[in-house]
Amino acid sequence: MKAFWALFTARNKEFYRDRAGLFWNIAFPFLIIAGFAAIFGRGAEPTYKMGIVPSQGEVLSYELPAQVEDSPFFSKVEMPDKDEALEKLAAHRLDIAVQAGTEPLSYWVSDTSPKGAIAGDILEAAAADPEVLKNYAARQTIEGFQVDYIDWLFPGILGMNMMFSALFGVGFVVVRYRKNNVLKRLAATPLSAFQFLSAHVVSRLLVIMFSTLLVYIACVLMFGFQCKGSYLALITVFMLGGASHVSLAMVIASRGSNEEFASGLLNLLSWPMMFLSEVWFSIEGAPGWVKGISQVLPLTHVTSGMREVMSYGGGFAEILPQILILTLITTVFMALGSWMFKWTG
Repeated sequence: MKAFWALFTARNKEFYRDRAGLFWNIAFPFLIIAGFAAIFGRGAEPTYKMGIVPSQGEVLSYELPAQVEDSPFFSKVEMPDKDEALEKLAAHRLDIAVQAGTEPLSYWVSDTSPKGAIAGDILEAAAADPEVLKNYAARQTIEGFQVDYIDWLFPGILGMNMMFSALFGVGFVVVRYRKNNVLKRLAATPLSAFQFLSAHVVSRLLVIMFSTLLVYIACVLMFGFQCKGSYLALITVFMLGGASHVSLAMVIASRGSNEEFASGLLNLLSWPMMFLSEVWFSIEGAPGWVKGISQVLPLTHVTSGMREVMSYGGGFAEILPQILILTLITTVFMALGSWMFKWTG
């Protein structure tokens, strides 16, 4: 344990003495959340952009039907003239253009825009007489709950920060040690490969937990995020998420001796994980093979587990599949990394 503790302490000092690395591990995810909070805020965002065109070139005055004016589906953009509105409509910068003050209501959509076709249908339904519409459709509603995009995004950003911290904080560092012959010197000491790897894993896991909890607490205090489920379940996902990504980094670091190659391989892994693990958007409706790839990525299960707990009030029972998969990934990658590890390049 003395050798393990010495290496563990040295690795921690190396981290917190690197002021730039410490800053970005904590500040980067916080800045992303702050930026998206400023852009999207709380509440549902309108789905369709409506350009309002003045009638007959006159000064624009709102003369839309009350149902259209109050519709939550449209964000309204004032246009100086019809030509500019149609130009932006053709470029899909607007979904629909409406000329105010006309009877019947005049509007334009692009024939290549599916959103424009739907926006036109919504506009006509909003402007129609409800007494006429009820003869053609009967609406039924269910009770639901709203998850704002910023709340949906928050767990994904935490998971993404875990991934980058683990992959580059372990994989890249160990490769650099091997290239600079640090590992060759350590191989001449009584230090075993298991002690070296376990010290790095525990140290980086501690760093990930510290930075993730710090970002989580800061965002909760500043933006009012809430964890609707079990905090103990959330911390469990934090720990397993960090461990799974650190173990993946150990596989990459086990043999690599070239920093450029390691950097390329880490980017090759991290960017597809970021886009296929539903960090930024849902992949519901994507091809089956895309979903299949997504299910073998640890970040997918970290993000879905955190969302289940934070946004939907889940506990250990609800995230049991994620816990089992992340535990399996951690065990397999740790065993593989230990077996493949070599001191010299």
